[in-house]
Amino acid sequence: MKRTALLFLFLTMAAALAAEKPPARFISDDAVRQAKAELLARFGDGERFRVERGVDQVAGLWLEADGGAADFAAFCRDRFAASGAPQEALYRKLGFYSEALGGLFAEMALDKDQPVDLDWGEVTPLDIAMNGFDPAAHLSDDLFQNKTAFITLLNFPVYTLAEKIARAPQWDRLQWAYARTAGSNTTRLPAAVSQEISERMAAAGRYISDYNIYMGRVLGPDNQKLFPDDMKLICHWGIRDELKARYADPQPLVRQHAIYRLLERIVRQEIPEVMVNSGRYQWNPFSNAVFDNGRPVESVPEPDTRYRVFLDTFRAMRLMDPYSPLYPDHIRRSFDVGREIPEPEAEAMFRELLSSPQVKKVAALVSRRLGRKLQPFDIWYPGLLRGSAIPEEELDRIIKKKYPDAAAFEKDLPVFLARLGFSPDRAAYIAARVQVDPARGSGHNAQAQSRRFKSRLRTRIVPGGMNYKGYNIALHEFGHAVENVLDLHLIDEYALAGVPNGAFTEAFAYIFQERDLELLGVQEPDPRRKELKALDTFWGAYEIMGVSLVDMQAWHWLYGHPDATPAQLKEAVLDIARSVWNQYYAPVFGVRDQVILAVYSHMIDYTLYLPHYALGNVIQFQLEDYLKDKVLGPEMERMCAAGNILPQEWMKRAVGAEISVKPLLKAVDRALKLAK
Repeated sequence: MKRTALLFLFLTMAAALAAEKPPARFISDDAVRQAKAELLARFGDGERFRVERGVDQVAGLWLEADGGAADFAAFCRDRFAASGAPQEALYRKLGFYSEALGGLFAEMALDKDQPVDLDWGEVTPLDIAMNGFDPAAHLSDDLFQNKTAFITLLNFPVYTLAEKIARAPQWDRLQWAYARTAGSNTTRLPAAVSQEISERMAAAGRYISDYNIYMGRVLGPDNQKLFPDDMKLICHWGIRDELKARYADPQPLVRQHAIYRLLERIVRQEIPEVMVNSGRYQWNPFSNAVFDNGRPVESVPEPDTRYRVFLDTFRAMRLMDPYSPLYPDHIRRSFDVGREIPEPEAEAMFRELLSSPQVKKVAALVSRRLGRKLQPFDIWYPGLLRGSAIPEEELDRIIKKKYPDAAAFEKDLPVFLARLGFSPDRAAYIAARVQVDPARGSGHNAQAQSRRFKSRLRTRIVPGGMNYKGYNIALHEFGHAVENVLDLHLIDEYALAGVPNGAFTEAFAYIFQERDLELLGVQEPDPRRKELKALDTFWGAYEIMGVSLVDMQAWHWLYGHPDATPAQLKEAVLDIARSVWNQYYAPVFGVRDQVILAVYSHMIDYTLYLPHYALGNVIQFQLEDYLKDKVLGPEMERMCAAGNILPQEWMKRAVGAEISVKPLLKAVDRALKLAK
């Protein structure tokens, strides 16, 4: 996830969960004009832009408790730092405090959440209470009370996305750092707000992390056993990846049909409640019947919990709106602030690829390789790049032997980096700043915010050792961790630490993940590999862009129906999923009204994160295309050195072109000629 300056982070991270609107502005227009006039008389007309915007930013958040008009005037007069050396000195000091406080609070949160995030056994009520506790809940209030937040707002203008796009080509590194110090929004939220949002999002995370299916209890259409007894998979990641792995089977369809029906039942909330995170009963997802040692038993479906949790996260985010005057809804904050790519621009890219003539051409190739008509779950077909020549069971055997625990995987991090072209010294430097932990959920990377701490790579390690799914996810998270180390520890300005948005870190994560067999030392030589990679990337983008549209449209529906019930939200999401499917997938697959595009767990606990993956696919391809005749290690170092600037500016520096699906579409046409 993208890092931001501490003061901005704690002004904007929480959502207001009280019904009332923020108090009206306390400082009068006359007091504002007087403060501006006094500063301009003292510092000159060359400071007009900074003075006018800074005073307005402070006045907009100044409350009666902060002091009267005289106190406001004195604060502006005494705390304004002139451009040049005074402003830079202030910026350097703010950066010191930002890293110190941000790093400590981030580590505190990670440490306290370990009993829930890591595979430490049973989660107790105490663990749940601490998981929902936000140690930084009062920090925003405190920074306003001691005027630190106001010092930042007075001296560093907040820019809209349109202003940043217009100014970016002329800004140098320090000007960019000043812009990041101010952030992209102005809010002032009470401590109770931060605490409440933390509790609600933590609850959503626990729901998803504990949503496991005991696959050994899942039956086929004739009630036959299909999966090993010890297979427990998290939804959606593990279950989807098991479906993908079955393409290596001689006769995969019966298991794939069972998995697909299982996922449909989850999305529709038809899954029997007793089958969620429990191996007590057996279940036939085709008939939806539940058995106890072969005897049918009564069951009830999960009571729309998935959509109740979705509503909880929406309502938390939505109630931030009155406190966010520049971007007064979560959709605009997600795109204009979080991604710095306007939603219409991102949506246009997605629809351009989804409606491209290349879709049917690649689908025809998939059908030929499978030797049958496409089925809906073939949106996850993994064989365009390298086929499925190595059975997953064989990969499991190799990986379990190499990595019986997290420590063994961590020990090999320098080896992976060396194979990716990093120098021995740089490989050792990066690996020493990454910590590997066994995750309770599917896995994630908790990025460090201070150079004092390590980036935490978390992946699921099943009893007996890491399996291929865990290894593949671990490499994805390792890509995040390497990006984190490079653009935190080696960046020139701390305020620019990170990448422009989550899509960029996802792109690096994909680059690492796709090299899983190479890093394992298992080779599948194919002289066409680099060219065929375009097909694999395209098919993945085709799937995730539809998923992203469902997520985006669901949020627009929620804003239009803020008082919806879980049942109403469920029906709306199913309708949206069917509509997107029918527009972009039914003409290719020959089947209408599928709901599988709504299966991603991110919809529930990572609010509007899915478009990052879709953009990440596009960015990944452009990076890979640029890297095809280069060494990854030094090029990744160069790219990450750009830091957290505008996405399009970052891409132009990295590969010489803006983000676009057109290079991928052209590459697909070239690859199709080789694949025939």
